[in-house]
Amino acid sequence: MKKIAIILSGCGVFDGAEIHETVLTMLHIEQLGAEYECFAPNLNQHHVINHLNGETQQGSRNILIEAARIARGNIHDLATLNASHFDALVVPGGFGVAKNLSDFAFSGANSTILDIFKAACQEFSQQNKPIAYLCIAPALIGHIHPQGTLTTIGNDPDTALATEQLGAKHVDCAANDIVIDLQQKVICTPAYMLANSISEASEGIAKAITQLIDMA
Repeated sequence: MKKIAIILSGCGVFDGAEIHETVLTMLHIEQLGAEYECFAPNLNQHHVINHLNGETQQGSRNILIEAARIARGNIHDLATLNASHFDALVVPGGFGVAKNLSDFAFSGANSTILDIFKAACQEFSQQNKPIAYLCIAPALIGHIHPQGTLTTIGNDPDTALATEQLGAKHVDCAANDIVIDLQQKVICTPAYMLANSISEASEGIAKAITQLIDMA
């Protein structure tokens, strides 16, 4: 049975991992006969957003503890992730990717990326293992993979430009489709960057996970 690692960035679309994308990822992995294990950095998230009104709240929350909500407690510190124990990697989206795993949400083409996250992704790549990036996560491909690696965040021109300025090559893509870089074994789908429903997001994620497991 193939084993897939999932890296989460918290819990909730506006300050953590996108919950629908994460759960759909888990579901499609399991339905395709593979198994998954979740990881998240044991650090405080950038800020806390009230998901009812979109306002910033006082206080701080831990990314790993928040991500444990989605993983039903079955999650590990990203520092313990060993690519040798897995066949592939998935990074769901959500603003946590752009606020906690990086500062792309604030700095775009001038952004930096969390070292421990970059190292984990590059370890999979160095072992020639495929990685699927969902939603906004493909925006970080230029930080992680060689220049010219194919990526997509859908079709937003400003975000696409920032990803290209970081070194990736952007390809416009519908929410229910995927972009594949066969040489780098990188798979991307826009998911909720474009999707108008959970069904539409599911279609693209299903294609991405199917491709991921086929390549693993």
